[in-house]
Amino acid sequence: MLHGNKNKRGESKPERVAKVIARAGLCSRREAERWILDGRVQVNGVVLDTPAITTTSTDTIIVDGNEIPNAEKQRIWRYHKPGGLLTTHNDPEGRPNLFDNLPKNMPRVISIGRLDLNSEGLLLLTNDGDVARELELPNNKWQRRYRVRVYGRPNEKSFSALSSGITVDGVHYKSIDVKIDRQQGANAWLTVSLIEGKNREIRRIMEHLGFTVSRLIRISFGPFQLGNLEKGAVEEVRGNVLRDQLSGLDKTGFAKKSIKKNNVNVSKETESKKALKSIKRDHSKKRILKARENYRVKDNYSKSNNRNRLN
Repeated sequence: MLHGNKNKRGESKPERVAKVIARAGLCSRREAERWILDGRVQVNGVVLDTPAITTTSTDTIIVDGNEIPNAEKQRIWRYHKPGGLLTTHNDPEGRPNLFDNLPKNMPRVISIGRLDLNSEGLLLLTNDGDVARELELPNNKWQRRYRVRVYGRPNEKSFSALSSGITVDGVHYKSIDVKIDRQQGANAWLTVSLIEGKNREIRRIMEHLGFTVSRLIRISFGPFQLGNLEKGAVEEVRGNVLRDQLSGLDKTGFAKKSIKKNNVNVSKETESKKALKSIKRDHSKKRILKARENYRVKDNYSKSNNRNRLN
């Protein structure tokens, strides 16, 4: 049985079954919802046909005939993906994938985003499907940076229009920053920075501009860097580093929700916090009123004594 999040009294909180499956590291929450619709998930022996089901730690969740493992603490690894490996667990054509090339002592992980077959470089792996889903969303504004080798002789004007976005074959891509690092014979090396990271985005845009990508290496994803990590190597991000890098996220791995107040973003307060603040304000008001009343009594008493002396 999966032990989900607990409240302050140690009781298991009801959670959507897809979220529980994702946190167990089997897949992303969206993929878990597809598994449910495909009839692959059971709860207490009943095959689900909708993801709108909540479960607690007392429920038994079965996926493809196997009970899901207990959720572990959130973990993230940096992986230097070589070219020629797919970022998928299953390929109908039986081509090699990166998950089969990971160390045997690694737990089951999923990728945060993807790199296509021929792309190389930094790929983040995690055991938490919810974290994977959240970190790959463009709403986080996490920049992805790539070293890109193209065939051709571009100049600064070649990419000037990309700063305001571009539409290719009906697909709109947001702002992209391209810097020319050096010309090497018939090829040029570029540094490309973007936020979205849509499927084959860089390759399609370069082709649209008349350049063929011959090599593509991701060198950073948000605050995480490829650094000197050797090709094919995997390294876990240490707990303290992970906490520092994910400081803008709450404990579930999701970005902290905020509201605008006087054009300034402030974190949303829970109802209990608001109620507590209200109580404190009330107590404060009572103390002030009581102090004022005591002052008036003392002041009146002092004035009365003074009049008596004068008489």
